[in-house]
Amino acid sequence: MQPSSDNQSQAQRITLIGAAIDAVLGILKIIFGMLAHSSALIADGIHSLSDLLTDFLVVGIIKYSHQEPDEEHPWGHARFETIGTVILGCILVAVAGAMAFESISILMKSEVIPLPEWPALVVAAISVVAKEAIFRYTLAVGKRIKSDLIIANAWHSRTDAFSSIVVFVGVAGAMTGLVWLDALAAVIVAFIVAKIGWELTWKSIQELVDTALPEEQIAAYTDVIMKVEGVLSVHSFKSRSMGSQSLLEMHLQVAPHLSASEGHYIGDKAVIILMKEFEDIGHTIFHIDTYDDEVELDGSHSLPVRTEISRLLWEHLDEAGHSELGISRLGLFYRNDSVEIELMLLDNPANRNIDLNKLESQLNELFHQHSWFRSIHLWQGTQATKL
Repeated sequence: MQPSSDNQSQAQRITLIGAAIDAVLGILKIIFGMLAHSSALIADGIHSLSDLLTDFLVVGIIKYSHQEPDEEHPWGHARFETIGTVILGCILVAVAGAMAFESISILMKSEVIPLPEWPALVVAAISVVAKEAIFRYTLAVGKRIKSDLIIANAWHSRTDAFSSIVVFVGVAGAMTGLVWLDALAAVIVAFIVAKIGWELTWKSIQELVDTALPEEQIAAYTDVIMKVEGVLSVHSFKSRSMGSQSLLEMHLQVAPHLSASEGHYIGDKAVIILMKEFEDIGHTIFHIDTYDDEVELDGSHSLPVRTEISRLLWEHLDEAGHSELGISRLGLFYRNDSVEIELMLLDNPANRNIDLNKLESQLNELFHQHSWFRSIHLWQGTQATKL
């Protein structure tokens, strides 16, 4: 499920616009923060420039992570997005630590700190308006092209608006005489940046170690699958995420008498319906079961394979006096602890004289000496077409 080239260009365009705004705001905040004696505004300027790094990282990730799968990366390149996010999160935490250390040092100094001046207040107000505008624009684009990465970047921009509000309040308070309020605002901004960095890093680490999707999400998938005709149960459900995509593995139980092709068709149908219902699903692997193989089986007990059952069948037919029986097909239906046998007889003159009910009873009695045996059914001629 790769995005279209138009979606990719939209994502890159809005991210570059955001990058330009971050660059201008970051430089303005740092310059006017130094001129207007506001450590909070300087800290917020560093925050904006770190967002510029985020924007460039997002552009690179969008270009590379959405490339088609190749021989070296058969599952696609979405994990590069995850690795990039971990790197970004670590950078944000480090920047936040440096910002907090500097601001706390200022608070602890006994020297007189110059009061912030009105230009710092104006720049903080401009930052709030600009970042809120780019947030709304980016969020709209992200929703339109259904890109979780762009939506996340939009909310990242919204946090800049929040931090600028904190700076505005801190600068205004410091201008009234509460000098320490400016440095305290810088510490709060640093905490906001660190929180964002940690959340980004932790979420990406969970993805890299293949953490399962939330239970409610799995329950929603299961509800849709169980509505597919022919599916008796869903078990061994495994899930993980890769970028914005969900990857699923599951076992689908169908009736034991269905053909292999019919069982596989039911599985294909379930996957198609799932991917239509949930756009986040990128890839699904399913295994068709004729019984619930999550049930613990006796390790000392194993079911016989076709060659062994065929050999026993001819032995028991010989005991029943029908060693020359004409057979067109031998059907075996495995359950978790037993095997059902279906015998389709050739429609020829010799077989028409056989009492099928009597022979079926004889074979059932002979096979019952085997612990794995469940039942045997005989069909002949037009009877077999009713299956």
